[in-house]
Amino acid sequence: MTATVLITGCGRGIGLELAYQYARDGWQVHACARDLERAEALRALAAGYPEQVSLHALDITRDGQITALNRVLGDTVLDLLINNAGCYGPHGVQFTHLDREIWRQVLEVNTLSPLMLTQALLPRVAAGKVRTIAFLSSKVGSITDNQSGGSYYYRSSKTALNQAVKSLSMDYHGSGLKFVMLHPGWVQTDMGGPNALISPEESVTGLRQVIANLTPEQSGSFLNYDGSEIPW
Repeated sequence: MTATVLITGCGRGIGLELAYQYARDGWQVHACARDLERAEALRALAAGYPEQVSLHALDITRDGQITALNRVLGDTVLDLLINNAGCYGPHGVQFTHLDREIWRQVLEVNTLSPLMLTQALLPRVAAGKVRTIAFLSSKVGSITDNQSGGSYYYRSSKTALNQAVKSLSMDYHGSGLKFVMLHPGWVQTDMGGPNALISPEESVTGLRQVIANLTPEQSGSFLNYDGSEIPW
């Protein structure tokens, strides 16, 4: 099946690996990155798959850029949308040193922006064959799993994302659209660090399998990259 995917945050790490694997397997890939000039590996990927990979400069926090992307896509139908772009914020911040503006920035990137992009592109996905929208969340956003505290910025942004996507899945129940929140594992990326447990290749291979096997009944689920369910 020839299908089309749009992926955000493709400049490095998980997003870059997602773009590579889908292009390798014959998909049409719309790969978005905030700064294409600095995304050398992504530009190399596009050069290696010129018929399949289209690059788009996109800062997901800018509504004007979301509008411009939607316009550039023309009559493109998207089978799959993967909201991958995200940020962690400063590490190790204690409760007594929280900063309002930094917290806002993390929420802007991780919570508000993926949903605003989804709002803009939803009709394109609804017209596709796969009709799936995936959000890269994190196990750190699980309230049940929080046994260590801290990480106020990142935890709260992913918990809020999960709640909003759950609502989205309920609002579109029965429409044929599927929504899923995915934990990629602890991955060896700039965010995950060199001591992380799995490679981007292993994570993305698992994520793609979960997406491919997603059933309508699983819409609104919070799933690990190995397909297991994560408690809220």
